Amino acid sequence: MKFYVSTAFLDTREAVEIARAADDLGYAGIAIPDHVVNLETLQTPYPYTEDGQRRWDPFTDWPDPWVMIGAMALVTTRLRFVTTVYLPAMRDPYSAAKAIGTAAVLAQGRLELGVGVGWCAEEFELLGQQFARRGKRTDEMLELMKALWAPGWTEFAGEFYTTPRLEMEPTPPAIPIYVGGLSDIALRRAARHDGWVGDLITTDQALQRVDQLRALRAEMGLTMDDFAVLTPLVDAFTPEHYARAEAGGITGIVTMPWVFYPAGRGGLADKIDGLRRFRDDHPAE
Repeated sequence: MKFYVSTAFLDTREAVEIARAADDLGYAGIAIPDHVVNLETLQTPYPYTEDGQRRWDPFTDWPDPWVMIGAMALVTTRLRFVTTVYLPAMRDPYSAAKAIGTAAVLAQGRLELGVGVGWCAEEFELLGQQFARRGKRTDEMLELMKALWAPGWTEFAGEFYTTPRLEMEPTPPAIPIYVGGLSDIALRRAARHDGWVGDLITTDQALQRVDQLRALRAEMGLTMDDFAVLTPLVDAFTPEHYARAEAGGITGIVTMPWVFYPAGRGGLADKIDGLRRFRDDHPAE
């Protein structure tokens, strides 16, 4: 099983050292979440809790994922980086493609782009992007960004974006695209790409999604070979739990290893000690 260390809710100043330690200890990757701002008052309920309340407190750090990946890439050699998840439709496609492509170059091919369509209408409005039809815009943005990342001149004509003949450098290495979300629409979108990113769910719920993805891929004439399935699991703690998840088709676990140990909620040294202890308790593939 591959383990990705989540930087969610960490102090930004700790994240680079966490990445350095995770690289040394043999973790597969780092998972970086994305929000631009955290508004005090929202009409939009948070969709991933029963009461609609956000999982984080005000003034929690939400660093820019591409700045973070650029910094972490330069102090690591093998660790991969995945966004969990980045919202392209909340940005313009050219700025997004430039930032993602630059980070991919600095990471030397170790970047995995996890995307979602977003849930917070107020954040979209603040950034000057339409919340309506964000799924369709995300699909078109991914197509356009792939064209912008290709070498040579690019032209593009879509429903939302029209691109005159241009080039964007540097040309990045190949960037696999994973789609996050728990809905049927999100799973269908993920099946068209290179992987799926889950949320905090049970193993049974995750394996049900894997079965759905397998069926959707089969409809498209695709297999699950090289298709990534990354998710946190709320009920997986032991090697046996992770073995069951892996046998069912889950390829990577997104986790905060330090929370499993008494001192793990302390400072940076305690978190790194938690990384070591978890690695000893759950050796990678």
